[in-house]
Amino acid sequence: MELRHLEHFVAVAEEGNVTRAAARLHLAQSGLSASLRALERELGTELFVRTARGVRPTEAGRALLREARRTLDSAAAAREAVAAVRGVVGGTLRVGTEQCMGAADPFGALMEFGARHPSVDVHVEQAGSALLLERLRQGRLDVAFVAGPGDTAGLRVRELAREPMVLLCAPGHPLAARAEPVDLAGLADEVFVDLHPHWGARRVADAAFAAAGVRRGITMQLDDVHKLLEAVARGGAVALVPRSAADKEQARGLRSLVPATAAVWEVSVAWPAHARPSAAVRALLASLPEGDDRSG
Repeated sequence: MELRHLEHFVAVAEEGNVTRAAARLHLAQSGLSASLRALERELGTELFVRTARGVRPTEAGRALLREARRTLDSAAAAREAVAAVRGVVGGTLRVGTEQCMGAADPFGALMEFGARHPSVDVHVEQAGSALLLERLRQGRLDVAFVAGPGDTAGLRVRELAREPMVLLCAPGHPLAARAEPVDLAGLADEVFVDLHPHWGARRVADAAFAAAGVRRGITMQLDDVHKLLEAVARGGAVALVPRSAADKEQARGLRSLVPATAAVWEVSVAWPAHARPSAAVRALLASLPEGDDRSG
């Protein structure tokens, strides 16, 4: 049994789709399928149930998945041990981050990290924080930059930055003339645009309006901060966003209003709590601002 066969198997199990796994591994789909068949022949059992929507591990596949991850982790640790003797931080670093973190700069941190540790192969995945936290628990990511409240069970978390949320509206909107802080409880009749629920800023906004007893009418949900700002600029709808979003080019000309009740957007770095971080993860964490690490 070869390590590459296990790597291929884990990728397919995590993606639930051979095509997506092949893209993730930078392999031809036919080559990946052949690798899976070779592993199944060697083990004498089917590892996946094939369906019209993709694949899912059989009982044997689920058993193999646990051991395959342990084996791959051990192989990575062995490579790191050899690299450490040579004074080199190497290996692969799988990082997740949201599109725009505002109060922090994950991409700047990763660029600096890459310059200091050129032997580390950095893979970056963008998604909402709720999805990133789940992928950390699944072992699909090594570390993630996340925002807002979320399920951090089984993870360690370090806060990096925080900033207030503000209400944005177009200059012609009736709220634009307000000089005093805006009471969220008085916005029940407003039309909102927002990000999808797996985004950190959306979860902060939902919590703030729930605390104010408001059920919002959300006319559009997006996965792009810049498109959200463009939607607000067209008039009619408003959005509660991190303050840094109001500094973007797409927000030029928009009116920024302060909520009467503060809502805070926190940016943190998270990693699995129950496994020793790799040398690459430890080096990345050491390069970030210091803070108290807490377990979820």
